Amino acid sequence: MHRLKIVFGHLSLPKAQYLHSGTSLISSECSALSPTSADDIVVVHGVRTAISKAKRGAFKDTTPDELLSAVMSAVLKDVGLPPDKLGDICVGNVLQPGAGALMARVAQFLSGFPESVPLYTVNRMCSSGLQALLNIAGGIRNGSYDMGLACGVESMTLRSVGNPGDVSSRLMDNEKARDCIIPMGITSENVAERFGISREKQDAFALSSQQKASRAQKLGLFDQEIVPVTTKFVGEDGTERTITVAKDDGIRAGTSLEGLSKLRPAFKPDGSTTAGNASQVSDGAAAVLVGRRSAVEALGLPVWGILRASAVVGVPADVMGIGPAYAIPAALQKAGLTVADIDVFEINEAFASQAVYCVEKLGIPLEKVNPNGGAIALGHPLGCTGARQVVTLLSELQRRGKRAYGVVSMCIGTGMGAAAVFEYPGK
Repeated sequence: MHRLKIVFGHLSLPKAQYLHSGTSLISSECSALSPTSADDIVVVHGVRTAISKAKRGAFKDTTPDELLSAVMSAVLKDVGLPPDKLGDICVGNVLQPGAGALMARVAQFLSGFPESVPLYTVNRMCSSGLQALLNIAGGIRNGSYDMGLACGVESMTLRSVGNPGDVSSRLMDNEKARDCIIPMGITSENVAERFGISREKQDAFALSSQQKASRAQKLGLFDQEIVPVTTKFVGEDGTERTITVAKDDGIRAGTSLEGLSKLRPAFKPDGSTTAGNASQVSDGAAAVLVGRRSAVEALGLPVWGILRASAVVGVPADVMGIGPAYAIPAALQKAGLTVADIDVFEINEAFASQAVYCVEKLGIPLEKVNPNGGAIALGHPLGCTGARQVVTLLSELQRRGKRAYGVVSMCIGTGMGAAAVFEYPGK
C-alpha cells in the first residue's frame, strides 16, 4: 500500500480495521486545534501516475481512459474497498470532448467497476482535479452518499477517445465500455425492442408533448420562465438583422398522428425512432439561484422551492434511456416519498421510447408527466436541460398555488439516470 497515515479519532489503525470502522477520520496532529465531528470530510487514500511529456514522453501513445483506469483501480485495491461501496465518481478533465464524459465512463468499465456506480465529469480548467474532490465532498456533506472517488486525468498528446482506431485503447475489448459508444438513437431502438414500446405508443406520446407545449405557449404559461434575448440573426441571403427571441420555436402546433406515422425511422431501416418522436437538437440556457435558507431569508429573498433529495444511478449503456426509472425511486426513497406523493414529474424526453418505458415502469399517471410538454416539443440543449426542467417544474407548481412536490429526472449518455425531488412551499 502507498504510504498514508490513516487515523480514527486519535488511534492509528491497520488497514483491515479502518475499512470496517464507522468513526470519522481525522489527523491526530490537528486534533488539538479542531474538534472531531462525525460530519468531517476526510481523505482516505490517493495515488497518481508518473507525469510524462506530451507528444514525446512515455505516455504519448497511452489513451486517457487507460491512465484513468490505472489510478481508479489502484486506489481502491490498496485499501481493499469494493467499488460498489462508492456512491459517486467525479472526474476532472478539460481537453477531451464533452469534458471526457465518455472517456471517464469507459475507464470505469476498464477498471472492472460495476455499471451501477454513477460517474460524471467536471471542467473547471486548471482546478478540475481539485473541483472533483470538492464536488465529492459536497455529495458526502449533503448526505447523498458516504464514500466517493475524486479523480483527474488529461492526455495533452491525445485529445479524444472513443474511436475504435484510437491508439492502444482497450475500449473495443470490453463489452460494457464498447456499449458507451452506441449512438443514442440506437439505444432508443434497444429500449423499444427490449421492452416492447411500439411505434404507435411513441408517436402518441410525441403528439401529446407537442399538444401540451402548444397549449402552454398559447396560454402564455412559459412567459414567466423566459427572459427575452436580443441578438443578431443572419438570413439565408447573408443579411444581418437584430431580433429579440422570447418564444420557443421548436413547438409544432400542427402535429398529428397521421403526420408522425409517415416519418421514416432515423436510425434503423426497420426501427421505430423518428425525428418526430425524439428530442430536438436545440440551443438554450437556464440558470437557477440556490442558497442556504438562513442566508436567503436574511437577505429577504423568496423561497421558490426546496431541494428535498437527489440521486444518480448507473444502468446498462445500451439502454441508457431507462435511467429515470431507477433514479426516480432512489430519490423518492431518500425524500421519504412515493410516486403517489408527487404532483408533477418533469422527465426529459430524450426519446419517446425511453420516456414511455420509464412512465409505465413506475406507474406514473400521464397527466402528471410534463404537463406543458417536454423535449420532443421544446428541444433538448444538452447542458441546459436539467436547469430548464427545474425552472419549468417550479413555475408550474407556483401556478397551482398550493404546497406540492415535483420531480426532475433525465437519462444520461453512457448509461445513467439522475433525479431530484423538490417541494414548492405554497403561497
